[in-house]
Amino acid sequence: MNDAVSSGLVVGQDGLARPTWAAASDLMREYYDTEWGMPVRDERGVFERLTLEAFQSGLSWSTILRKRPAFRDAFDNFDPDRVAAYDADDVDRLMHDAAIVRNRRKIDATIGNARATVGLRADGGLHELVWSFQPDRTPAPRRFEEIPTSSPESLALSKELKRRGFAHVGPTTMFALMEAIGIIDTHLLGSHRRGSSGVWR
Repeated sequence: MNDAVSSGLVVGQDGLARPTWAAASDLMREYYDTEWGMPVRDERGVFERLTLEAFQSGLSWSTILRKRPAFRDAFDNFDPDRVAAYDADDVDRLMHDAAIVRNRRKIDATIGNARATVGLRADGGLHELVWSFQPDRTPAPRRFEEIPTSSPESLALSKELKRRGFAHVGPTTMFALMEAIGIIDTHLLGSHRRGSSGVWR
C-alpha cells in the first residue's frame, strides 16, 4: 500500500492527491479543489458558511453541498439584513421548501443568527469576530484520524457566539467552520491543497 492510500489520500487521474471524501464525487472534488479552506473574510460569506455548517450537523456535507443553490434561493443569498427581517410567514415558507433541509430549530437559529450578525456590526462584524479566534498554529495531520474535531479556539468561539445571541454554534460545528473558511489548515500533509490558502505556510 503506498503512502497516499495509507494516509487516507486518493491520487486522482489528474495526479493530484486528495482525501477520500473529496474524491467521492465531481461536486465534492470541485468544492475541495477550489473553495474548502480558502479564506472567507466578508460578513455574508461567513454567515453563509456558518449557516450551512449548522444545517450540516447530523447530515453529510455532500447533502448540504447539493442543496446549496436551493439554500441560497431560500435565504435570499444569505443576506443577513434580509434574513434578519424574516417573520412567521417566512418560517412557514421555509418549512414547506422541500429543496432545503426542513428543520425548524435550524431555521429559527438561522434567523436569530442573522439578527445577531447585524448586531455585531458595531463591534467590527461577524467576520472579524470569527477570525479573531485564529490560533497561533494549525494542525498538521498526516492521516485522516489525526484531524481534530474541535480545539480550544473553536470552544472559545462557540462560547462567544452564544454569548452574542447565536445558536447551533457548538465547538465541533465552529471547528468545521474554521476549517472551511481558512482559519486553520487541516488539509492532510501530502494533499495538493496543503498550504494553498496563503494563511499558513
